[in-house]
Amino acid sequence: MIRNVLVPGGAGYVGAVLVPKLLENGYNVKVVDLYIYGDVLNPHPNLVEIKGDVRDIALLEREIPGADAVIHLACISNDPSYELNPELSKSINYDAFIPFVEIAKKNEVKRFIFASSASVYGIKKEEEVTEDLSLEPLTDYSRYKAKCEEILMKEADDNFIVTIVRPATVCGYSPRLRLDLTVNILTNQAINKGEITVFGGEQMRPNIHIQDMTDLYLYLLKLPNKKINKKIYNAGWENYKVKEIAKIVQSMISNVSIKTVPSDDNRSYRVSSRKITDELGFTPKYGIKDAIFDLKNAFEGGKIPDSDDIKYYNIKTMQAINLK
Repeated sequence: MIRNVLVPGGAGYVGAVLVPKLLENGYNVKVVDLYIYGDVLNPHPNLVEIKGDVRDIALLEREIPGADAVIHLACISNDPSYELNPELSKSINYDAFIPFVEIAKKNEVKRFIFASSASVYGIKKEEEVTEDLSLEPLTDYSRYKAKCEEILMKEADDNFIVTIVRPATVCGYSPRLRLDLTVNILTNQAINKGEITVFGGEQMRPNIHIQDMTDLYLYLLKLPNKKINKKIYNAGWENYKVKEIAKIVQSMISNVSIKTVPSDDNRSYRVSSRKITDELGFTPKYGIKDAIFDLKNAFEGGKIPDSDDIKYYNIKTMQAINLK
């Protein structure tokens, strides 16, 4: 039975929504995080917060024992953030992952859920980008996500249950908010500037609401081993061009114009999440419109007092603190 869940990266955008859900469902949770965006997790008798670096082997040896499951979220997230300091990013996203998996398995962690990325496929011609297609990552961020998948799958066995999730672009409100993700960017612009700037616009983006993303991790913890061991699942149900997302935002927020400018960003991803629905019965409850609505309410409710605050932007924060 899984009782103790370790969440590296648990104070991040997704973790800040996931950790409270884990606690509400009766799990004991330990978070290991650098907390460079602040601590937004509320104190709880079943929550242990460790401010630390996943590259610290001694810390891993000390904190991993006792965990029944790991939901591994820790990374320098997305292509632009990664490319700001490729050496640093590799050390966190890939180099640190190898000993983490070794120590987890050695200490009899029963289940390991890894947050990979839908970007590992690269640009595909197929309309249905399914889990059995080849991986052709375009960037170091996605390349090392794919390498982490390989490492983890090699270690999987009947006592070390491995599941890989390839999330789409997450959207919606989180206490550790990010305003540098497609839906969130466009919604912020619409509300605070009255004008959305679309760079290019033809790029395809698969999307998943943060509530669905976190519900999925919780769902995976509760499934039998044999259903999820050595399995890889896409998680992204709404594939839209960026310009289409902009129009959805415009339809929900009054008096907003759209400006389109050229872009050399050719990253264009889409995925099919039919497998996770067919095999596991998981279906989304939310969508892009819900994310826009939630963000609109958060702005109007004073939860985001200054949308220019660097804490909402990964690159700006990393530049400010000079993370090494």
